[in-house]
Parts: sequence; structure tokens; C-alpha cells
Amino acid sequence: MHKYMVGDIVKMKKAHPCGSDQWEVMRTGMDFRIKCLGCSRQVMLPRPKFEKGVKKVIKAVSE
Repeated sequence: MHKYMVGDIVKMKKAHPCGSDQWEVMRTGMDFRIKCLGCSRQVMLPRPKFEKGVKKVIKAVSE
């Protein structure tokens, strides 16, 4: 179980329509705001959907 932090770069299972599957975590809590690193679009996701969709953490802020 990974504790997600603001600034983490995560790889999602499904790619964004722009083609990128890498996202930056902008906000954590009950909802997650993530920003696509391909087109800079921001998306809000509920925590369960976000945690289910994450494939792996590419770059963690504090390791």
C-alpha cells in the first residue's frame, strides 16, 4: 500500500485520450486531482477509483 503524496508521478492503467498514461498528483484526500503530463488537463477522481486505476508510481516525492 503506497501513501500517495502531492507531486508524485503515477502511471495509470488506461491512457488519456491524448495518448499519455503518466499523471502528476495535484491534490489528495477523499478526491484526487491529477494532471495529465501529455496535455496538462486536470481530472478529479474519487479515491477508490484512483487507487484502482494506478498501475505504478514512477516517481515518488519523498523516498
